[in-house]
Amino acid sequence: MADEAERLLNETTLRIAITGLSRSGKTVFITSLIANLLAMGRGRQTLPALSALLERQGTVLRGVRLEPAGTQALDWFDAADKIRDLAGAQPHWPPRTSDLASASLTLELSRSGPMRLLGSRRVRLDLLDYPGEWLLDLPLLDQDFSQWSAATLALLRAEPRAAVAGEFLDFVAALDPTAVADEAVARRGYRLYLTLLEQARDRFGLRWLQPGRFLRPGPRGESPMMWFFPLPGDGPAPSGSLRDLLARRFVAYRDDMRQNFFDPWFARFDRQVVLVDVLGALWAGQGAFEDTRHAVAQIAAAYDARSRSRWLGLSTLKRVGFVASKADHVPAAQRPALESLFSAMMAMPGEDRRTTTHRAIAALRCTEDAVHDGLPVVLGVPLGEERRRPFRPGHIPSAPPPPGDPFWSRPFFELPALRPPLIDPDGRDGLPHLGMDTLLAWLLEDAL
Repeated sequence: MADEAERLLNETTLRIAITGLSRSGKTVFITSLIANLLAMGRGRQTLPALSALLERQGTVLRGVRLEPAGTQALDWFDAADKIRDLAGAQPHWPPRTSDLASASLTLELSRSGPMRLLGSRRVRLDLLDYPGEWLLDLPLLDQDFSQWSAATLALLRAEPRAAVAGEFLDFVAALDPTAVADEAVARRGYRLYLTLLEQARDRFGLRWLQPGRFLRPGPRGESPMMWFFPLPGDGPAPSGSLRDLLARRFVAYRDDMRQNFFDPWFARFDRQVVLVDVLGALWAGQGAFEDTRHAVAQIAAAYDARSRSRWLGLSTLKRVGFVASKADHVPAAQRPALESLFSAMMAMPGEDRRTTTHRAIAALRCTEDAVHDGLPVVLGVPLGEERRRPFRPGHIPSAPPPPGDPFWSRPFFELPALRPPLIDPDGRDGLPHLGMDTLLAWLLEDAL
């Protein structure tokens, strides 16, 4: 009882979920967060904005420790292993997330004023890592099969998806949705649909691709409930028909995501970070940019609706940070425009800026600012090369260019795949970054 009372008095737990749309750098973000907090706990000035916040509050950080894995059922997020990937003889970016993973840090803080008599207090940060593709299924929880099919088929008939959807759409057009269900037909439709999702992602950089687990199924892999695809039709489907089979699988998939992912995990979040590769979308062209814009808007709307409902409760999700990653790929002079562009992409009517923020950061900075031929550039080492080269992304608009704007007719800069910077393989001095400190200070300020 005494231990429990001490814990209630002196320990606060924050559950922070971290995800991101495909290729947004989420794994590196979590690695940087852990490494820089641990280094800060050792007295390194890795997160100056967070240090300044503690100083203003009269609080001293006495230490930070990474909690052991314990008996958890989830995968362990091994930040040390990720740092070894980044710092190896052949530095490389760590593999992407394929399932839920977690890690916990405990910050030991001094108290100020009369409360100092109680001794130090602890803030435990429980970090949950999950595939960004799964986040795209959040809006599915409020849809039935007919609604989802109608919306998806409409998207497939429009560019740029139409360029890769022809075979699938021809296949669907030849089907009789009321015919007796045929498993071979269902499986072929699923395969054709999955192929076009992969092509839309890889050829055009699209991100609004549902269901998300089709592209990142996790360790359980593919299962029969996933063998469905959009099929037109309204109202109840005839029992035993193809549309009936696909609708039942859609419901099974949706309920599985609700019961095994959204309900047990989202209901526990206190903070959420969502990373978005805005630069990659911008440089891929208007189609990719608008698709990413639609994806983040749908996600933001789903968060807003859920945070106001009993599903999450009004007091659970306190803060959501939407983050444009890879800010180190543009020169310092252009970073304000990148952040302004991202804020404009994310803006929602009635949004509360006390609980939502939009920022542009680099969790691991792999460039340096310089001037080349009289123009601001960043210097970086492309993967597979040994020497730094200058890169200049061209014009970064401060607001989304509308359709038909001359911006979209210009040749687009290809986002370079740059090598990680040289870092200590033990990560004792933290990782170089841009803006991680101000983001963490905002996320944690009401709990420190």
